[in-house]
Amino acid sequence: MSEIAEITTADLKEIAAQVRRDIVRMVHAVNSGHPGGSLGCTDLLVALYFKVMKHNPEQFSMDGVGEDLFFLSNGHISATLYSVLARSGYFPVSELATFRKLNSRLQGHPTTHEGLPGIRVASGSLGQGLSVACGAAQAKKMNGDDRLVFVLMGDGELQEGQNWEALLYAAHHKIDNLIAVVDHNGQQIDGPTAQIGGLGDLRAKFEAFGWHVLQADGNNYDTLLPALEEAQAASGQGKPVMFIMDTRMGFGVDFMMEGHKWHGVAPNDVQLATALQQLAVGTVADY
Repeated sequence: MSEIAEITTADLKEIAAQVRRDIVRMVHAVNSGHPGGSLGCTDLLVALYFKVMKHNPEQFSMDGVGEDLFFLSNGHISATLYSVLARSGYFPVSELATFRKLNSRLQGHPTTHEGLPGIRVASGSLGQGLSVACGAAQAKKMNGDDRLVFVLMGDGELQEGQNWEALLYAAHHKIDNLIAVVDHNGQQIDGPTAQIGGLGDLRAKFEAFGWHVLQADGNNYDTLLPALEEAQAASGQGKPVMFIMDTRMGFGVDFMMEGHKWHGVAPNDVQLATALQQLAVGTVADY
């Protein structure tokens, strides 16, 4: 059962660099995928799977009894999740080479019918993940399971009305074993979120809906880890927890960090080489 509290920030940074190498290589290999948000959310998923969550990659079960659960609502950033799952022991790292290929278990959006360990729900139809997480967290409470449920959503995804129904539901039913995270990068496929469908004061809105809300930089472990600790400490207090995670799309690769261009564009050969040079790690262990 994985719960590696002793892992250091330096360890996390090295793992995150390797995951980012995986992401750009996976997307480049098939000239398809979503590197921008994947790179931006890497630090969170690395923190969750390698330090924060109690989970069992060696004996994966769909029920996850006695484990913390993670749901990816913005399923288009699947490359991040696949890399983190593989490198934390759910399936062989070599399988990352099958990303988005025919008959692969690593489809562009995660699905369950391939039986890929670590995937408990199909995602990518935006706006649904929070509802799924509410159900899973409520089931844990009803079953006397004291572990937590985490869900990651995109900020553009909040333009889907179903999210706000779920926000109301979770607060009303005091689902306080739920920690939701919004990737607050201000970008979506068509441009800046503020121009496409502005979200206004998210913190004030979430608080008005009855959630415990915190906000921090999600691309800096010195702020990310304390925020996750605060989120865990706030659980069990009668309110669901919302973490507004400020990130930069494409984080770690300088030419991918401006605007929305790299939401769903694969790097060419030259760009891949540049990205890998920027993401060099001490001992490279590419698949």
